[in-house]
Amino acid sequence: MAMSVGGSGGDEKPLSDINTTPLVDVMLVLLIIFLIAVPVVIQSVKLKLPNVVFDPTTTKPENVLLSVTKDSAGNCAVYWGLSKVGQQELLDRAVEKLKVEIARQGGVGNPDLELPEAHVRGDVDTPWRCIGGAIYNMQMAGFAKVGFISEPPPGSAVTRM
Repeated sequence: MAMSVGGSGGDEKPLSDINTTPLVDVMLVLLIIFLIAVPVVIQSVKLKLPNVVFDPTTTKPENVLLSVTKDSAGNCAVYWGLSKVGQQELLDRAVEKLKVEIARQGGVGNPDLELPEAHVRGDVDTPWRCIGGAIYNMQMAGFAKVGFISEPPPGSAVTRM
C-alpha cells in the first residue's frame, strides 16, 4: 500500500480560490429574467400625470353644493343643498341660479363678473353615471367650474406644487 505524504519536493498549497462559475451562472439567469420582465412592468406610453394638490375649499354663498348618492332602490339621488331634485329640476334650477347671479352682478357686460361654482360631493358607493349626470347637467346649464369635494387623508398638510 502506497501513500503520498509530503509531495514531490515542490511547494504545493491547498486550493483556496473561490469557484466563480456558479456565481456567473446565477447572475446570467437573473440578467435574462430582468431583461424579459422589465419591459412588461414599465408602461410604454409616455404620460405626464397631474400633481396632487390639496386646496382647502373656500365656500362662497353663491356656489352650489350638490350631493350625489344612490337610494335604496339603486337609483341616482341628487340633492341641491338639502332638497332632493330630479335631473330636469337640477338643470332648471342651475340655469335660474346663473341668471339671477349674472343679473345681481350687473349683467353679462360686467368685466368683473364672477360666476358661481358647482361643488359635487359624491358618495363612495355611488355609480359614476349618477355623478357624471349631475356634472353634465351643471355644465349644460352654463357652470364653467364644476369641482369635486373630497376628504383629504388624515394628517395631510396643505401643499402646493
